[in-house]
Amino acid sequence: MSDDQTIAVDVRNAVKRYGDFTALKEISLAIRDNEFFTLLGPSGCGKTTLLRMIAGFEDVTEGGIFLFGDEIESLPPNKRPVNTVFQNYALFPLMTVLENVSFGLEMLGTAKTEARKRAGEMLELVQLTQFANRKPSQLSGGQQQRVALARALAPNPKVLLLDEPLSALDLKLRQTMRFELKEIQRETGITFIFVTHDQEEALTMSDRVAVMSAGALQQLGDARDIYERPHNMFVADFIGETNLLEVTVDKVEGARALCHLGGGHALGCEATEGVGAGAHVHLSVRPERLYLSDAPVADESLKGTVRHNIFVGTDIQSIVDLEDGPRMTVRTSNSDRGNKRIFEPGTTAFINMERGAARLLVD
Repeated sequence: MSDDQTIAVDVRNAVKRYGDFTALKEISLAIRDNEFFTLLGPSGCGKTTLLRMIAGFEDVTEGGIFLFGDEIESLPPNKRPVNTVFQNYALFPLMTVLENVSFGLEMLGTAKTEARKRAGEMLELVQLTQFANRKPSQLSGGQQQRVALARALAPNPKVLLLDEPLSALDLKLRQTMRFELKEIQRETGITFIFVTHDQEEALTMSDRVAVMSAGALQQLGDARDIYERPHNMFVADFIGETNLLEVTVDKVEGARALCHLGGGHALGCEATEGVGAGAHVHLSVRPERLYLSDAPVADESLKGTVRHNIFVGTDIQSIVDLEDGPRMTVRTSNSDRGNKRIFEPGTTAFINMERGAARLLVD
């Protein structure tokens, strides 16, 4: 996605205060047209507050919000060309599915015949045409979620806001709906702004992810960038699983840094801007980027003792205590492919890292 694309939603130094409490701290985001953009973070981080500010349900204390270049702060929610899909779907129980989808259009002044025609098109888009005459109570959770989505899409909003719409669904259905939502976003070409606390949802669906914590933006990037190159401890720890190791940086030479951790173990890694020689910081290493051997394969192989092996279906987690050092987790794929070995608890093994696996963090 090129940087010269049209900006759909431009959040400029937005601040939200409730009395003495600051819920959002100078958030700036440029969300592109036709982008699936996700606000990711734990409960209370400010992601839903920001979504509600874009929708017009919350006022902006400081800063500004622009939609396709136009200031929208003064517009009430019903005058903004955005729609919201809520966590609880908020369907009308006494109306049929078709009536639920067409209701909003009729309230906007669309003729009933045209509204029903548009509602039928939206039900076809979400593959619910055969359920048009049913009541919401006669549908599954996933079907109700798609009705809410069809209703929100019917007025053809410029931006669709989705506030944790999958959280009430069971795991298998959530996984199915992730791909359906992404496909619908591609088909409609509408900008989606999606709020979730689920890291897997964010990584699998998004063009870009904004990671938030305590009202502040921690990192912005595509899924691979966020996962492979976390900027700080919060992002590294919140996104997926990682080994966080306390290290001291011994020297930095060009794009490489040499550091050591407890027990004198030396490690090389990519240098990180803002982290120089003498710094006491953390190193992040994803468990799947490590592998075990019975002899060192490089100068930086780490010797340790396997304490536990945990079977987790697709992988086997090996918990390894380094000699005079920290405990680390190594993930080995549960497959016969590749040259790998599972070491029994109590045996000595060497931990080896793939090139580029270690990431210095700006704590």
